[in-house]
Amino acid sequence: MALTRTAAEIDRSAMIGVGLMLLVAVINAVDAVLVRLMSPAVHPFIIGFTRSLFGLLVVLPWILARPRILRSHYRFRHVLRAALKLASLVAFFAAFASAPLADATAMAFTAPIFVSIGAWVFLSEQPRAIRVVASVLGFIGVLIVLRPGHGTGISIGLLYALLGALLTGVIQLILKPMSARDSTETLVAWNLILTVPIAIIPALWVWVTPTPAQWGFLALQGVLGALNMSLVTRALSLADASLIAPMDFLRLPIVAFLAFMIFGQTVSVSTWIGAAVIFGATLLMARSARSRKFREI
Repeated sequence: MALTRTAAEIDRSAMIGVGLMLLVAVINAVDAVLVRLMSPAVHPFIIGFTRSLFGLLVVLPWILARPRILRSHYRFRHVLRAALKLASLVAFFAAFASAPLADATAMAFTAPIFVSIGAWVFLSEQPRAIRVVASVLGFIGVLIVLRPGHGTGISIGLLYALLGALLTGVIQLILKPMSARDSTETLVAWNLILTVPIAIIPALWVWVTPTPAQWGFLALQGVLGALNMSLVTRALSLADASLIAPMDFLRLPIVAFLAFMIFGQTVSVSTWIGAAVIFGATLLMARSARSRKFREI
C-alpha cells in the first residue's frame, strides 16, 4: 500500500532541499575563488581537464557498484552535452580568472533567461507575457553589469561569463528531453565519463605541469565539483526547483565577501543593481513556471 507523506514531512524535505542548495551556493563561490587563486599560472583548459578527472575518480566507485546506470537511450547527445559542459566550464574559468568575481557571478545568473528563449525558439513553447517581461528585465540587468559605453569598454572576462551562461542554457535544453528517458544517475555518470577524454585534448596543447600546491587546489576543485552535482540532484529530489533555485543567488554575496577578504576586490553599485534585476527576472520566471504547474494539476 502506498504511503502518503504528511504536510510536515513535505515541509521538512523542502527545508532540507533549500539547505542543500545553500551549501551548493557556498561550493560554487569557493570554486570561483580557487580558479582565481590558480590564475594565470594554470590555464582554464587544464583546470577543465583536472576538474573532470578528479570528479570522475570521486564517483567512479559509485559507478562501478551500479553498472546498470550506464544503460542509456542516447549516445551522441551524451557526447554533445559533455562537450558543451566542458566549454561552459572553461568559459566561466576564463571569466573568474580575468574579471571581478562578483561581476562574473552576476553574469552566470542569466542562464535561465537563455533557457526560456531557447525553449520558445527550438522547443516551440508558447512565449507567455510574464516570461517575455522577465527576459527583457534580465537583459537590462546584463547591460547594467556590463556597463557598455561607460568609458572602459566591455570586459572580455564578462563576455566569457555570458558565453558560459548561454552554453549552460543550451545544455539544459538538451537535457530536458533526455531526462524523460534516462535517470539522473545515468546523466551524471556519462557526463563525467565522457568529459575527461574530451577535456584532455585542449589541455595537452597548453599543458604546464602544476606545482604540488596547484595540484592540491585542482584536486579539491574536482571533489567539490562532484559533490556539487550530487547535492543539486538530491535537492531537486526533495523540493520543487522553483523553491530551491533562488538559493543559488546567495552565491553573489558569498563570492563578494570572499573576493574582498582574499583579493581585496570591491563590488560596484552597478553590479549589485544589475544582479538584483537579473535575480528579479529569474524569480519572475520561476514564479510563472510554478503558477502554470498549479493550473495544470
